[in-house]
Amino acid sequence: MTNSTKTNRFLLAASISLAMAITMSCSSGSSEEENNPSSNSITPSSSSTTQSSSSAIPPSSGTTSSSSSVAPSSSSALSSSSAISSSSSGAGGNSGTFTDTRDSKTYKWVKIGSQIWMAENLNYNADGSKCGGGGSSSTCVGYGRIYNWNTAMNNSASSTAVPSGVRGICPEGWHLPSDDEWTALTDYVESDRNCASCAGMHLKAVSGWGMIGSSHTNLDTYDFAALPGGYNDGSSFQETGDVGHWWSATEYVSNLARSRRMHYQSNSVDGYFFFKTSLISIRCVKNGG
Repeated sequence: MTNSTKTNRFLLAASISLAMAITMSCSSGSSEEENNPSSNSITPSSSSTTQSSSSAIPPSSGTTSSSSSVAPSSSSALSSSSAISSSSSGAGGNSGTFTDTRDSKTYKWVKIGSQIWMAENLNYNADGSKCGGGGSSSTCVGYGRIYNWNTAMNNSASSTAVPSGVRGICPEGWHLPSDDEWTALTDYVESDRNCASCAGMHLKAVSGWGMIGSSHTNLDTYDFAALPGGYNDGSSFQETGDVGHWWSATEYVSNLARSRRMHYQSNSVDGYFFFKTSLISIRCVKNGG
């Protein structure tokens, strides 16, 4: 074997190891820290507030279609004209419903701080998407659908802006949140509740999470009702019932994009990243707050 061949193999192995060893924690502010990925087995903590261990980054095997049947992506000046009904509810203020004019599905929304978030996962049937929570058509009702990143973005460019300016696959008048918009949500919750690494406890649905051996209590203080739809790696479903994952509009590197994760044995909302070919959930944010 030539020295050149040995060097190329060494550099390739080092690059793969580096990409798989990085994950971040964004549960407080915009700061990040790196964690080493481990197996999906996470040891319960006796503490009432914990940082979750990182599960292995899902494999990039298999690909899914980047939808050609999704709503057209508009410019960064997105419409905020979709009508929503409102009522008073939750610690965050108002809540209500709105209708996606593309398929007449009705979604709950909730205002948390200055943001208006969908209070359930997107359930728009785009090409290549699957029902969250295991793939059965019946699970679409509770978990919504899961999408790869290209479909979620509707082939728009990555954004770190607040708001992101990326409609992506979201309904008219709504957009896919950037990673910084997710940070704004978790920062508000932790400030409002006066606690650290606790946003997940206040955003997760009270029931529907794997709680065997866990000392954590989900409060759903803001009616955000996050559920553990798991993910699909292109060939199989993983972590259904235990972990929820949501896309952001922010790229990490060429084949990875930033996401947020909530785990049944953690009170936090963790910064994370996934291969763009993996399928995970989407929560949209209303344009203009």
